[in-house]
Amino acid sequence: MTFRSLFLTFALATLVAGCQSTSIQSAWYDTNFRGGPMRKIVVVGSVDTVSDGRVFEDIFAARLSAAGVQGVAGYTVIADELRAAEVPFGGAVAKTGADGLLLVRLLRVDTRTQVSTTMVAGGMGWGWGGGWGSPFGPTMVPVQQVSQYDLATVESKLFDVQTKQLVWAATTTTFNPTSVARETPGFADVIIGQLTQRGIIKGK
Repeated sequence: MTFRSLFLTFALATLVAGCQSTSIQSAWYDTNFRGGPMRKIVVVGSVDTVSDGRVFEDIFAARLSAAGVQGVAGYTVIADELRAAEVPFGGAVAKTGADGLLLVRLLRVDTRTQVSTTMVAGGMGWGWGGGWGSPFGPTMVPVQQVSQYDLATVESKLFDVQTKQLVWAATTTTFNPTSVARETPGFADVIIGQLTQRGIIKGK
């Protein structure tokens, strides 16, 4: 591998690493909601595995608590196998005294391919082809760069526990997710930031 190729590879890797983040794609808010700010929220995550779901709920609940809102991991409230049953699930959440219920669901992970063309200096031989001795400077040649990345799409919904009404919802995408443990803190901060801006929760 030449120095130029090594540099281009390093630059591309740095660009991809810097883009690993979560962003809001769409969001909805009930402007008639008057029950805020919420002070206690139960977090329920539906991801690939039960263990990943528990990791997600623990981390998100901790980020809520750090923001001044009491966060409760859903698995500590009701067993995973009972979540699909509305009556026991709703009753268990209500018993916690929580103001809100945040349901987070992984919709899909898409693998995408990106092709880009970069012009680099070539023709380093003697003469008019470019390089040393050419009055027109080095010849520029196109070099194609092909890269793949994953895009995780997640749906988040916040309900008022007392009325069971939807208060806020959003769809987010996370670029090149690596693991639940690594991506959840940044994801949680984005969601918490949105809820704070809307006045649904009150930050520290």
